[in-house]
Amino acid sequence: MKLETRTEGAGGTPLLIAHGLYGSARNWGVIAKRLSDRGQVTAVDMRNHGGSGWDADHSYPALADDLAETIEDQWDVLGHSMGGKAAMALALRHPEKVRRLVVADIAPVGYAHSQQQYIDAMRALDLSGVESRRDADQRFRALVPEDGIRAFLLQSIDIAEKKWRLNLDVLEAEMPKIVGWPDDLQGRFERPVLFLSGGDSDYVQDAHRADIRAFFPKARFAKIPGTGHWLHAEKPREVEASVRAFLDA
Repeated sequence: MKLETRTEGAGGTPLLIAHGLYGSARNWGVIAKRLSDRGQVTAVDMRNHGGSGWDADHSYPALADDLAETIEDQWDVLGHSMGGKAAMALALRHPEKVRRLVVADIAPVGYAHSQQQYIDAMRALDLSGVESRRDADQRFRALVPEDGIRAFLLQSIDIAEKKWRLNLDVLEAEMPKIVGWPDDLQGRFERPVLFLSGGDSDYVQDAHRADIRAFFPKARFAKIPGTGHWLHAEKPREVEASVRAFLDA
């Protein structure tokens, strides 16, 4: 699938950014713009998100192949959460496409949690009569009280069309695949990989390191103190600095 993209800068080794579940390329706009001083930065809308096409298959092999279709020659790749799993699958399925890989707050393992509650909340939001994002925020507050999560989700509302720019039906149906990890995905990616996690997040644990190194023997690990799962939204400058230092090493 050809993905919708947003590009900043030019030249250098291009950097591809893949967002997480319920996100879009615009979530990474600030970091993409700042990193564009070192070369091209292209952020994508993943399938079933944003301006990209919809499809019933939301498996990681499918997402990885979408990213491979976007990359010309060999690029650096940064992926967060769902996008991080897609980026890892890309490196394993198409290693020739990836120079260096940054995986933000996710591991190549299955998780027991689900993000279904946010699909339920988005479906429950009455969009009739909503004329602004502020209107939507006021109505959404009772369904999603956490300010940061609510603001993040509201970036995917199309106010004019009164709809979500998310394929909620497919994301619900494919949730087990999204929180899981493909059992049949094999291979080893022999180039450098940075696993960058939030200091207050439990998504990347010491117990996961054996699984990580089985796929990525040159993995390095770093944490951004005082951040949770959405580390790029909480401390964008620190994330940018870590990514820059790793890619330019």
